Amino acid sequence: MSSSSTPSGAVPSFSNLDALMDGRECYVIGMMSGTSMDGVDAALIRTDGERVTEFGPTLTNSYDEDTRRRIREGIQLAFCQGRPGGDGGNSENLPEELRQLERHLTELHAEAAAELLMEWGERASNVAVIGLHGHTLAHRPDQGWTWQIGDGAGLSGQLGLPVVFDFRSADMAAGGQGAPLVPLYHAALLRAERRHDRVAVLNIGGVANVTWIDFSRSEIDPDILAFDTGPGNAMLDDWAAIQTGVPCDTDGELAATGRLHTDVLSSMLASPYFDEAPPKTLDRDDFTIQSVRGLSAADGATTLTDFVVESIVAAQSHFPQPVEAWYVCGGGRHNKTLMRRLRSHLPVLTDPVEILGWRGDALEAEAFGFLAARSVRGLPTSLPSTTGCRVPTVGGRLILPGSD
Repeated sequence: MSSSSTPSGAVPSFSNLDALMDGRECYVIGMMSGTSMDGVDAALIRTDGERVTEFGPTLTNSYDEDTRRRIREGIQLAFCQGRPGGDGGNSENLPEELRQLERHLTELHAEAAAELLMEWGERASNVAVIGLHGHTLAHRPDQGWTWQIGDGAGLSGQLGLPVVFDFRSADMAAGGQGAPLVPLYHAALLRAERRHDRVAVLNIGGVANVTWIDFSRSEIDPDILAFDTGPGNAMLDDWAAIQTGVPCDTDGELAATGRLHTDVLSSMLASPYFDEAPPKTLDRDDFTIQSVRGLSAADGATTLTDFVVESIVAAQSHFPQPVEAWYVCGGGRHNKTLMRRLRSHLPVLTDPVEILGWRGDALEAEAFGFLAARSVRGLPTSLPSTTGCRVPTVGGRLILPGSD
């Protein structure tokens, strides 16, 4: 795809970007490729970076098995590099395989965005900016780096629209973990759909993370705490792929038939990570399936599922105050066994975010459109209480079509 394939109507209009910079509501597109390696999620919303007033179309373009394989190989190469660009931090040092992977993933993102713009029709000319998260190859906050692959300049050039990308680097430079970044979006949505003073929004992606929000002090400026609770779908998917040849344990059917091995579960829960005070984050592969390799397919799935659940339950010990409800987003909410176990372990209402009217499969993509708008306006995209940054930090780099 080239810039000539930009949908008719999606004429670059930097007046939209100027309007957003002035604090006016504009249409934005957010794009996300999660650690579960499911595919590209894209969503269009109308926002000023503080509130969301309209929800446009969304889509998910699934990755084929060859793309998943290339991403897995890219993750291995990234860890061999040690950090983006290798020890010298120079992108010229990238292996050709990673260059090709970035081009491929950028192309898939461009196709998804073009499809979304086409669906939006003539109104596509009103889009101010695209927020591109990219795909995380490696996340090493303990070493001061994180690596998301995706060419912001290439995407901007192909679509003829401004793009905000590289959302995490500024936070890490300010002493933060670089994640999680979605909590401010959770807060914006909850402010508009408030049912309780104190809630937790749980995202079960490849890694699971939670946003604790307390509106009792202030509805405009609530108290927020966020951190990774532990493993999410990644371990379950890896186990299912090895044991059954399919990429996930659909509906948790395999886990529903197995036996829990409490000794194995206890050994996994002994990780010091769970006692660390937040903010704290994980890489997709910080926890692996090694501990269950001697178990049957079903028993391994059951034990891993309970590991995810128990690590979420343990996260409550870090909450300043108990919550009145849990709302669950991410692919894990589709796992019936996981959700059933979660409800049996948590003491309060635990439901998918759809009960609030949210679009659970599009939530992270929406969030990066929202964060792009905040970045354009110079509003913080992370807080000391969400990532550990020293001060509220504005993340993201804005690039215009034709820029290098």
